[in-house]
Amino acid sequence: MSVLRILHLVGSAYNDFYCDLSRLYAQDCLAATVDRSRYNFQIAYITPDRQWRFPPSLSREDIAVTKPIPLSDAIKFLTEQNIDLVLPQMFCIPGMTHYRALFDLLQIPYVGNTSDVMAITAHKARAKAIVEAAGVKVPRGELLRQEDVPTITPPAIIKPVSSDNSLGVTLVKDATDYDAALKKAFEYGSEVIVEEFIELGREVRCGVIVKDGELVGLPLEEYLVDPHEKPIRSYADKLKQTDDGNLHFAAKDNIKSWIVDPNDPITQKVQQVAKKCHQALGCRHYSLFDFRIDPKSEPWFLEAGLYCSFAPKSVISSMAKAAGIPLNELLMTAINETLGNNKKALQNC
Repeated sequence: MSVLRILHLVGSAYNDFYCDLSRLYAQDCLAATVDRSRYNFQIAYITPDRQWRFPPSLSREDIAVTKPIPLSDAIKFLTEQNIDLVLPQMFCIPGMTHYRALFDLLQIPYVGNTSDVMAITAHKARAKAIVEAAGVKVPRGELLRQEDVPTITPPAIIKPVSSDNSLGVTLVKDATDYDAALKKAFEYGSEVIVEEFIELGREVRCGVIVKDGELVGLPLEEYLVDPHEKPIRSYADKLKQTDDGNLHFAAKDNIKSWIVDPNDPITQKVQQVAKKCHQALGCRHYSLFDFRIDPKSEPWFLEAGLYCSFAPKSVISSMAKAAGIPLNELLMTAINETLGNNKKALQNC
């Protein structure tokens, strides 16, 4: 069996927060999937100044001593490496779109969704419109720009149209609170969504993977919410920053989130809707969607988060583990889907 040369595409072309977030997930992936008999891993690390580095590891020390080079030199280097495929680990908008498109131009395959699909789902209003057209329930909402006035009667959710990890999200219970909530949301972009608040219920995520061309629904992950004490999730529920400046996961403690019993009747219902979303959006290899479950047990699409870094704490990895799919098998499945029938290099491992 030939060893696959896999490039981990890490960092951010946007800001230090996304740089650290990317490094956090990618480090865990590298540590958990290292297997020199199968993979030869390389790292490309992009910083907000758009410079590239090719460090031997993702330690701060190795990154610091690796010479930064411009895109033109990076392309020359990449085309000389005989890379079999890329594992994208970037979470900023340029990382999800421009950098994936670059590898399309270089004709180097990459795991995960295409740049155009990522661009659509990064814009929450566009993703909602597409899945709604496919028959999926979505909260009634409106897209606002500066100086626009909301018309939805509270309670309502206000969120930036293109931010993740609940940055800038506010539950407005009274119309007098709209101004402050809008001001907060507009700090993260020029467009904001105002949505009708869906009463709890529950809040779950559903992952879908593609195996041998078939869509496979994974066990749901449920999040700690409460109609009175905690009606929505916040940034603090997802990530935390320590005194040393490093980011850490906050929701991976089986208290703020847990895997739903597969026999729970909501599982099959949500999986069917998630597969519909996957197909409507044109996803490939894997997908991940957030749903609000109302008091009548009806799922409402909230947003898509089409990421999987193949770190043990990645949501799709956790769901797959609960389904009896080890991390390396999950990665091999994605690699085989990426490379297609011409190069099923790992199918017999």
